Amino acid sequence: MSDYKSEFLKTLQARGFIKQVTHPAELDAYCSAGVPVAYIGFDATADSLHVGSLLQIMMLRHLQKAGGKPIVLMGGGTTKVGDPTDKEKSRPLLTDEQIRANIDSIKRVFEPFLTFGDGPTDAVMVNNDDWLGKLGYIELLREVGVHFTINTMVKQDTVARRLANEQPYTFLEFNYLLMQSYDFLELYRRQNCRLQLGGSDQWGNIVGGVDLVHKADGGEVYGLTAHLITTASGGKMGKTADGAVWLNADRKSPYEYWQFWRNCEDADVGRFLRIFTELPLDEIARLESLEGAEINSAKIALANAATAMLHGEAAAKESEAAAAAVFAGGGTADALPTVEIPSAELFDNYLVAAAFTAAGLSESNGEARRLIKQGAAKVNDVTVTDQNAALSEADLVDGAIKLSAGKKRHALVKPA
Repeated sequence: MSDYKSEFLKTLQARGFIKQVTHPAELDAYCSAGVPVAYIGFDATADSLHVGSLLQIMMLRHLQKAGGKPIVLMGGGTTKVGDPTDKEKSRPLLTDEQIRANIDSIKRVFEPFLTFGDGPTDAVMVNNDDWLGKLGYIELLREVGVHFTINTMVKQDTVARRLANEQPYTFLEFNYLLMQSYDFLELYRRQNCRLQLGGSDQWGNIVGGVDLVHKADGGEVYGLTAHLITTASGGKMGKTADGAVWLNADRKSPYEYWQFWRNCEDADVGRFLRIFTELPLDEIARLESLEGAEINSAKIALANAATAMLHGEAAAKESEAAAAAVFAGGGTADALPTVEIPSAELFDNYLVAAAFTAAGLSESNGEARRLIKQGAAKVNDVTVTDQNAALSEADLVDGAIKLSAGKKRHALVKPA
C-alpha cells in the first residue's frame, strides 16, 4: 500500500522506512483517528544502544511528531533470556545487577529524541520485568503457550536455521517469542497500545504478538517493520573497524559520532539523510544529486544533522570545526577524542604504538606497529617510521599530542 492517508505512515513511506505491515488499511485508519499508541522494545544487553537502534528511535520520534504516543519498552525481563533472532549461538546471560545498570545508562539516549511526560502524546518508558518477573510459569503456559503451536515456532528463520545446522537452540531461547508476544498483550491491556514497531528481523515476533492479542482478548492490533539498514557495500549498519558506533557520549564522543556520518559511502548519503535526519525531502534530493567532490557537502550536512539531533547543535558545530582544522593540516582541536596519560608515564619512553592503543586508534600494540609499518601512523601530522618510536615532551603542541591513523581517524594524548 503506497497511498497512506495518515501523517505518520505517509512520513515513514516517503522516507523509506516501511518494509512489512500486518494490516495496512486498518493501521492507516487507526493512525488517522485520535492518538495512535505504539511501542518498540529495547533489550539491555549493553550499557548503550548503537546506531543500529537509531532507525527504531526515529520511528518513535516520527510517531510523536505526527500526534501519536510512543512507548519505549525496556527489556528488563526479556534480557534475562536474550533475543535469539538472527543469532547463531546463545547470548551470554547477564545478572540482574548488570541489566539494571545497562537500563539506567541506556535511558539517557532517548531524551534528545522524544518528549517524555504525562500528556496524551508524551512518551513513556516501561520495563517488561514489571510483568514478566511476576508471571508464574504455569500461568504463562496457560495464558500464552496455549495460543502458540510448535509447528509455527520451528518455522521461524532463526529456529529453522539453527536446527538445520544442528546448532543448539535452547528451551530458554524458545520461550523468547512467547515473552515478546506477551509484552504486546500487556501493553494493549495497560496502555491501549495497538501497534508494535521494529526492524524486519523482528517480523516473526511481532506477528506472534498480533496473533496473541487477537486470540487472547479479541483485540485488533498491528505490526510494522522497517528495512534493516546495511551499507551500500553490504556491511552492517553501525559496525566499523573500531567497533560499534554507540549513542552514549561516554562510549563514542560527539566528534567520533560526527566522523562516522561524515565518512559514510557516497551511495548511502541520500538514504541516510531520509532515515536519520529530519531535513526536508526536497533538500535531501538536492544534496544526494551532488556529484564528485561536492558529495562531501551532503556528507557534512548528514553529519551535522545527525550529531545535532543526538548531542546538540553546539557539539555538531564544534565537531565540524575540529574536522576542518584536522583536514586543513592544522594543529590540534579540542573536540577530538582525548586520552590522558600520567606525565611521568607519558614522558618515560612511552611508545607511540602504546599511545595509539590507549587512544583507541588500534586494538593492540601489534596492530599499531602494523600501522606504522604501512606508513599510516602520524604524530602531529608527521609520519612515524620507527615501530619502536617513543613520545617525548617535545611532541606537545598546545598541551597535547595529535595522533592520526590514516586520513580519517585522529585522537589527542594529553599529560595528566
